[in-house]
Formats: sequence, structure tokens, C-alpha cells
Amino acid sequence: MTDKPDIISMSKSELTAYLTENYGLPRFRADQIFKWLCKGAGFDNMTNLSKELRKKLSEELFCSLPKIEKKLVSKIDGTVKYLFKLYDGNYIESVVMHYSHGNTICISSEVGCNMGCRFCASTIGGMTRKLLPGEMLGQVAVANFDGADISNIVMMGIGEPLDNYDNVIQFLKLVTSDEGLNIGARHISLSTCGLADKILELAKEEFGITLSISLHACDDETRSAIMPINNKWNIGALLSACREYFITTGRRISFEYTLIAGKNDSPLQANKLADLFYKYFSENGRLLPIHVNLIPVNEVAERDFETSSVEAVKKFAEALEKRRINATVRRKLGPDINASCGQLRRSAEKEKSLITNK
Repeated sequence: MTDKPDIISMSKSELTAYLTENYGLPRFRADQIFKWLCKGAGFDNMTNLSKELRKKLSEELFCSLPKIEKKLVSKIDGTVKYLFKLYDGNYIESVVMHYSHGNTICISSEVGCNMGCRFCASTIGGMTRKLLPGEMLGQVAVANFDGADISNIVMMGIGEPLDNYDNVIQFLKLVTSDEGLNIGARHISLSTCGLADKILELAKEEFGITLSISLHACDDETRSAIMPINNKWNIGALLSACREYFITTGRRISFEYTLIAGKNDSPLQANKLADLFYKYFSENGRLLPIHVNLIPVNEVAERDFETSSVEAVKKFAEALEKRRINATVRRKLGPDINASCGQLRRSAEKEKSLITNK
């Protein structure tokens, strides 16, 4: 990154102060630039500014707005997968999904990931760097500029959001601001693999976003084998933090559970999972509001995990339902474009490596 501040990571007041103090621009010009940035437009698209001003801004200021490198559209359900190229040549992915209640974008928070979850393509090769607030905001803004009309955000793409805590908090402030994109906190979901200390910090921020927990196992032995973070924050510590998050925010917790054939998908394990929920999320024998999202694992070339059979998924869901636990099987969107995060970026990185090494 350059030594210049990233202007798309600034709030409206911060941007206005910067442009008026450093460039002598009137406030209305700063307002125009802020509105363009929120729309996902780069300097070249700011048509109500003079060519001279646009040229000066593009030469002298840093803007981390990502660029669309590749766009895939599912012929089955219209799901859109973006491969974004960042200012430094790195790649990330975002996916836009269409629902009856509006359009949802799944965004990335880091370039790569340090968490090492063994079923995930995003973590192969580790983490390159954390995304700036503007690079997270930019995924939403650029998708909107491309016609996506986003109303909901899930932070479930490449990276662990709570591992990039300060930048994620700034992104949440920007994206929920009524001066910017003005997407309500209740329309935002953040997924974490289980950084219990950061979950407790997030509860104090009072955003009121939905917390999604990548749980994927009902006991520490199984979870540690597929999710190294469990060696630092075990299931007990994680679920205790989740309970505290609910008590503080009043927001229902969602639990992601990836079903892997022969690893974590038996009815016995479903009942052990139910036991955990009743231990940590019940009061007077009644379960607090939680939801379990069952996800048949996406098979990754570099991993040896196989997706659970349709019958195994059905039996797992039925076992939870018998225990009065709200569970749904996630519908796979964009199957013809491989819409799950990480794999398109991996292909782009491999191509870049081949070109560089020629």
C-alpha cells in the first residue's frame, strides 16, 4: 500500500476534512466524491467532476476500490461470482445470491486465511494480508455499480473477519452509515470459525449484526482435527462466548455445520450436537433462539474430504428436529459456476504464478 490514506476507507466527515484541508475543495465537491465512491465508481467515472480534477485525484490519491477481473453468472439460478483484483495484484472473491427477500452479497475479509480449516479452499497457502475497510466496502459498492442492488451482506467469504477485527469494525461503521450505503446491521451476518475473545469484543460494539459460528463438530477431538482454532478456543469457550453475545445483543446465533462423510455426519453426532446446544443455550429447559445451517461439504481438489450422502444429510437434520432444534440444509447456489469461495482465487493465483515463473 502507498503511504497515502485510503479514501474509500474514510467516513464522509473524514473524507470531507481530508479533501478540503489538502486540496482546498469545497464541501459539495467532497460530497460528490463520497457519493461516487459509495456507488463503486472510480475517479474516471465521476462525470460531474472536471477531467483535470479527476486526473489530479487519480494521480495523487490512493483508492482501494477493487476491480472486476472475472464475472461468472449461473445459468441455473442467476448467482453471480466475482473475482476481484486488488490494487496490489492480489485476488479475492465475492458471490451475489438472489432471494425473494432481496439480493445478498458474500464478501471476503482477507486475502487468504490463517485459520487452517481443513475443508476450506480459502486457507490453502495461508494468508497474504488483511483487507482494508475500503476493500470490503468496495466489494459491495462495485457489485452495486455492476447492477447487483445489494440489500444484505454476509461476511463469509475468504478470510476470518475477526482476525481482521479493527478493519472489519470500520467497514461495519461505513456500510451501516446513513450517509453511505445505509445497509442496516440486521441485514448483515458475520461468520467466524471461533475467536472467542473477539466475539466478546464484538458484542460490546452494539452493532446488532447476526453472528454465524462455523462449528462443524460436536466434540473437541473431531473439531480440533479439522479446525486448528479449536486448540486455542475449544467448544466450551466458544459456546460460552456465543451465549454472552446473545445475552448482550439479543440477536439469534446461527451455527454453520459442514457435513463431511464419515467424519461428523452420523445421527449419534447430531444428538451430541443437540446436547451441547441444550447445555449452553437453554433456560428452564427451553432452548434460546438458535439456528443450525447444515452444509454438505464442497469437495476441494487439494483435500480428501467427501460430501455426505443425501440420506446422511436427511437423517442428521431429522435427529436435530426431533430435539426441537431449528435446522435447515443450505441450498447450493450457482453449482455450474462453483460458487463457493476460494477456488476461483486459487485458479487465478496459479495462473499468475505460471506467468511469473516463465
